[in-house]
Amino acid sequence: MPSGFDLCYITDRRGLGPTPLVSHLQAAVAAGLDLVQLREKDLDTRETTYLSIATAEIARKSNTKFVVNDRLDIAIATHSHGIHLGGRSAPPESVRKHVDRDFLVGVSCHSLEEALRAEAGEADYILLGPIFDTPSKRPYGPPLGITRLSEVASRIRIPVLALGGITVERVRVCLRAGAKGIAGIRLFQEGPPIADRVRELRQQFY
Repeated sequence: MPSGFDLCYITDRRGLGPTPLVSHLQAAVAAGLDLVQLREKDLDTRETTYLSIATAEIARKSNTKFVVNDRLDIAIATHSHGIHLGGRSAPPESVRKHVDRDFLVGVSCHSLEEALRAEAGEADYILLGPIFDTPSKRPYGPPLGITRLSEVASRIRIPVLALGGITVERVRVCLRAGAKGIAGIRLFQEGPPIADRVRELRQQFY
């Protein structure tokens, strides 16, 4: 059964070439992605707010959930669906004190210990990675692999989304290991049009 977090797109505008990020975000929502995470850490408040307003507005008319990386103030002000927290962000239990229960809180994790802390802090889901080797995740250490993914997924109740080096061919092995969904950057920015990629990935869940 769909988890509500099957497919998560994490943005990286530097990999989009001439395509404006706002256009790709809107195309991602139109393609029916479950979750879109705005992750542009170097953008200033004005630019991040503009992108959040533009995306959250159309996401609210769809089934896509839109979350902002780390900026709780912007997520709340733009009526986004939630926030995604990294390793240096505030803990999820601190965020929970300031938001409604239906406000999504996601957390990036790289170990079982971090996943257990995120669950205890009332996170709604975690991104676990890197599962496979990928350039953007090399600073976080060697890939965790499928065995570690299976261990984490079996120990926590909230959805685990596999991240890092995910390809269409690797989706099913992640799902068999217990992941409820997959997340990626290049997966949704390179290759076929995003609507075609989403259809291709959906087929792997059945």
